[in-house]
Amino acid sequence: ISPDHTTITDRLLKSLPFELTQAQKRVFDQIRQDLARILPANRLVQGDVGSGKTVIAALAATLAIDAHYQVALMAPTEILAEQHYQKIRTWLEPAGVRIAWLAGKQKNKERQSNLAKISSGEAQFIIGTHALIQESVQFKNLGLAIIDEQHRFGVVQRLALRESNQTTIPHLLMLSATPIPRTLAMSYLADLDVSIIDELPAGRKPIETKL
Repeated sequence: ISPDHTTITDRLLKSLPFELTQAQKRVFDQIRQDLARILPANRLVQGDVGSGKTVIAALAATLAIDAHYQVALMAPTEILAEQHYQKIRTWLEPAGVRIAWLAGKQKNKERQSNLAKISSGEAQFIIGTHALIQESVQFKNLGLAIIDEQHRFGVVQRLALRESNQTTIPHLLMLSATPIPRTLAMSYLADLDVSIIDELPAGRKPIETKL
């Protein structure tokens, strides 16, 4: 992906009601370099809950959309997918991005309408659950596939979104709040580039995990 302009990216950065952390800026720069390459990227972004992975995914999406590609974000549950849909709409719809929602609970009329928008390319950013990898979903030009909570999906499911019905292979960006030790990542995820958001935004309370 090599955009000739970054209008939507600039609009989003200017409209955000908060400043990106240095860790977020570093990871976004890595993703920007990935998407500028010819070979499909394969990157995992790790970060604690509240570290700001979603806005990084949204910024990555704007790079692809500015380059006239579609973006798909797949989440493991309808609740999480809908949370992403509502949040990302508030950021990107004011910038002119056309967003579609796809989930199992949709009524058939709404689903068919969204499928038509996806296949025609009218829908630029498609957010949903496993419904995104059904045969009825025909992307026009998917340039970036984003998978949230990637460990909740099987290998076949992750590949299904990337190896969708088109001739080009989209870039792949995976998000996870589950920390993976470096040695394990090197052996288990050898084909992945790994980025870590190791800084919480100002004012965020630390997450406490109790047993």
